[in-house]
Amino acid sequence: MFVVTAASVMIMFISMAMIAISSILSKKSFMDREKSSPFECGFDPKSSSRLPFSLQFFLIAVIFLIFDVEIALLIPLISVMKISKINLLISISFFFIIILLLGLFHEWNQGALEWAV
Repeated sequence: MFVVTAASVMIMFISMAMIAISSILSKKSFMDREKSSPFECGFDPKSSSRLPFSLQFFLIAVIFLIFDVEIALLIPLISVMKISKINLLISISFFFIIILLLGLFHEWNQGALEWAV
């Protein structure tokens, strides 16, 4: 028990020493106006680079990502078709598609699929 405690104290001491040494020896970076501004072919930007982001676009992108995952989950059902019982395959596929349709109807009712609000 003493060996484990001593080893953990030594590991903690070595890691703290490494963190302290790296923070002392690290190169300090200064904030520069040119480095913190967006780059547009060497010219000063004409407008702000921090434009507001469309939340509707983000929601559509997330729904598309979920759709891709759903397709990736449906593709193996085709290769399993030859080796499984047809009744079990149909019931699993039907149950999975019903869950996906319920999710789609929920998104539709919440208004996530309407672009112009």
